[in-house]
Amino acid sequence: MAWPPCALVVLFLVLAGPISSVAGAKRYAIPDDLRDVVEEEEDEDWRHWGAPAKLPHRPPPDLSRMDPAALRAELLRGGQTGPSLGFVKLRLGVRRSQEDVMGIATRWSRVLRTGSVAAKFVAVDFGTLMFTMERGRDILELKEFILGQPEAYEFKIGDQVFRRPGDPPLDQVIEMLRKEKMNNSEDEL
Repeated sequence: MAWPPCALVVLFLVLAGPISSVAGAKRYAIPDDLRDVVEEEEDEDWRHWGAPAKLPHRPPPDLSRMDPAALRAELLRGGQTGPSLGFVKLRLGVRRSQEDVMGIATRWSRVLRTGSVAAKFVAVDFGTLMFTMERGRDILELKEFILGQPEAYEFKIGDQVFRRPGDPPLDQVIEMLRKEKMNNSEDEL
C-alpha cells in the first residue's frame, strides 16, 4: 500500500519538528576570558579535602597525680602515640600447625593494613601471636579487631589483659582442658 504524498509530508513535519527546534535552539558562546565568572560549586568540605583532621585541643592530663587504673584508661583512650607491643593468645583446644599460625598472623596484618592500622603480627608459638604497632593511638581499633576474630581468645598489652565479656580467664580455661583430658584418659583405661 502506497502512502499519499500529502500524508508523507505531514509525517515528515511531525517528526522533523522537534529536531528542528533543537537544532534551531539558541546557542550560547562561552568566552575565553573567564576572569569574571564566579564559581560557587565548591563547599567547605571540598576545600579542606585531603588536609589532616584537626583534633580538638585538650590540655594534657597530669599523669603524676593519676592512679594506675585512670592512667591505663587515659593511655587506651588515645593519649599514647608511641609504639606498642603485645601478645594475642589464640583459642585453646584447637590444633594448629606452624603454617596455620603464620597464616593467621599474615592475614591479620594485611587486613589491619587495609584499615590504616599499622600493626604487624608474628607467630611466637602454636597458640600465641606477638604484635607491634608504630602508632599506639590505634590501640582501640586493634582491640576491637582482635576481639572480633574467632581465633583470638585474649590479648595482653603490658599487664592489661583484654578478652570478650563473659569469657573466663585463660588460667581457668587451661585448668578445664586439663581436667577434660584427665577424664578422657581415665575413661579410656
